[in-house]
Amino acid sequence: MTVRLRFFASLREQLGAEGSLQLPAGSTVAQARDALIAQGEREASALARGKAVRAALNQALCAESAVLQDGDELAFFPPVTGG
Repeated sequence: MTVRLRFFASLREQLGAEGSLQLPAGSTVAQARDALIAQGEREASALARGKAVRAALNQALCAESAVLQDGDELAFFPPVTGG
């Protein structure tokens, strides 16, 4: 299946605005993040485990346990703070 990717804020600066990712059917957001981390040093640095990164699936915040479907939009961004 193919998932559309979007990156925001500092992740956008590091990884670009968007892309796509091929994953096995039934993959989770966590598995997508791990697949991105495995792509290279730039992705590993930006999305490393232990870094605060939020995910949104089809424009709704989600847990990393969320299951992806073909054609879904998966966005990653750093936590947002207000003030």
